[in-house]
Amino acid sequence: MGENGGCRRGTASAESLFLAIVVWLIGIIVVGLGARQWLPELASDHGAGIDRMLTYILYCVGGLLLIGHGLLGWFLWKGAGRDRISFRMAEHRVERNWSLIPMIVMALVAEGGVLVLGLPVWAKIYGPPPADSIVVEVTGEQFAWNIRYPGADGKFGKQEAKLLSLDNPLGLDSKDPDGKDDIIGLNSIHVPIHKPIKIRLKSKDVLHSFYLPHLRVKQDAVPGMTIEFWFVPTKKGNFELPCAELCGLGHYEMGGMLIVQSEEEFTKWLEENKNG
Repeated sequence: MGENGGCRRGTASAESLFLAIVVWLIGIIVVGLGARQWLPELASDHGAGIDRMLTYILYCVGGLLLIGHGLLGWFLWKGAGRDRISFRMAEHRVERNWSLIPMIVMALVAEGGVLVLGLPVWAKIYGPPPADSIVVEVTGEQFAWNIRYPGADGKFGKQEAKLLSLDNPLGLDSKDPDGKDDIIGLNSIHVPIHKPIKIRLKSKDVLHSFYLPHLRVKQDAVPGMTIEFWFVPTKKGNFELPCAELCGLGHYEMGGMLIVQSEEEFTKWLEENKNG
């Protein structure tokens, strides 16, 4: 009996150690996979702040995951091999401490990243843009991005909902002299590199989401609201502009392009597309 009991305890101990190793390996593998570079190439000035916040959160969550799997594996190893279970009530002080400590740690992790790393970036994106910003109005609709530049006078023409039609998707007032030189486009935004770009975002029907993953820009377009933000592109090229909000049956095909050019190329494009 003694030999059989010892053999059973040895088998249980080996099984519990195996389970503990599996739990530890799962945590290590998950953190290892998450630590890879998975963000698209950065192409904006403020994007480094976004990346810092994401990296901070990933490291914190990865560390907590390793701690959790480490403790779980240790409990499996030490506890699964027992041949009898003892019952012991935890003290009130111990229960309180083990409740408060995780709450404080999670609050520091979550709010620390938001307040220390996130708020400065938020204040920059949605704060007042530089005076020399290039203003672009973007109006989402099912299933396209309507683009408008103010033209040489720097003023947008008036819009009225009653003027909306298939031929006039923005409801522009043709009698308004401020709108004579407005540059109208569809799904393509041309901007110069290293210049502040101010976006005036609207929607004419349902919720859409203006998403530039390479520039770390994502903002919902809300019907009835004009939402303004700005960014500075730092790389030339064509960057995908999908809609990141399910907006109807044609959502999958709603996409545009941000075309970042040299200042000379952008000036030439404006000349070629100017009105009035």
